Amino acid sequence: MDAPFAALLFVISVIAIIFIWIFWTFSIGAGWEPTSKRVVKKMLEMGEANSGDIVYDLGSGDGRIVIEAAKRYNSKAVGIEADPIRVLWSLIMVRISKLQNKVKIKWGNLFNQNISNATLVTLFLWKDSNQKLKPKLLSELKPGSRVVSHVWKFNGWVPSKVNLKEQIYLYIIGESDRYA
Repeated sequence: MDAPFAALLFVISVIAIIFIWIFWTFSIGAGWEPTSKRVVKKMLEMGEANSGDIVYDLGSGDGRIVIEAAKRYNSKAVGIEADPIRVLWSLIMVRISKLQNKVKIKWGNLFNQNISNATLVTLFLWKDSNQKLKPKLLSELKPGSRVVSHVWKFNGWVPSKVNLKEQIYLYIIGESDRYA
């Protein structure tokens, strides 16, 4: 095999891997778009994160929400992420932040993970993913648990608080869903 052909084959392989990686994350519920640090802080403030909370971030990406919850609010936190590369990156960031005793990162599909320990759930998924997630939230979360969604609302639920500028919605299980 000559060098130009090998180089072309390498480039095509890399492009194919990147395309498959991106398409795969879209197919499981949401592509990765990092939440700004400003919005992360506002989400945790709106959810009234505190040291007694167990914060779950569904589709945790690079771990920025769970790391912030542990650092700023002294919460225990769990990130659930399906992308193994982002899981690895999150684990590295948790270690660098020295938060291994406060933050856990789980690799897997968020729809297949038990979230019943959560007192505060954060998410930035897609509209359809939020709708698909509603039965899971209702069956696994205790009344009074808070759910903070960035950008997408839960159809049929009434948010307890709204930040229209940042598109952040707070829902409380047992309250926000009672009219659904």
